[in-house]
Amino acid sequence: MTDSRIPPGKARAEGELRREYRPSDRFWPYVEVAEEPSPEELAALDPDLHEVLFGPSDRPFSVTITFPRFEGTEYGNAVALARASSEYREIGTGPGFRHWARFLPTEAVKLRDLFEIVGGYDECEVLVNDRPVPYARELWLPLMWFLIPSD
Repeated sequence: MTDSRIPPGKARAEGELRREYRPSDRFWPYVEVAEEPSPEELAALDPDLHEVLFGPSDRPFSVTITFPRFEGTEYGNAVALARASSEYREIGTGPGFRHWARFLPTEAVKLRDLFEIVGGYDECEVLVNDRPVPYARELWLPLMWFLIPSD
């Protein structure tokens, strides 16, 4: 049997190892991935996955509002209120883009003000401790309103 990789006139000696092609170290078509995830990647993890990987977190109770872009004069106010939350992120691109704002119990007034603007949109989601729960709008948000001090 002949090896087509061996040039004519150059016979391989018995027992000589076959040399396999190895690409140059300078050419590597893959992205260099960091050994450890960045803080942004850790923050974007699903809460259940984060708990499995790193154990229970000591995060305080929070209510998160997510909403997409929308037309109207109140959009700028909604984004400003979302950015004033304790944690704010912009997730996705194009039609899947969403503003994500986490509020702690001490920020109940900001939470209420934002929800008054975006709560009428069907795409608005309310998450309790980063999870969708039943009756989040109907039960959990009014419970947060009880934390607003009456003047």
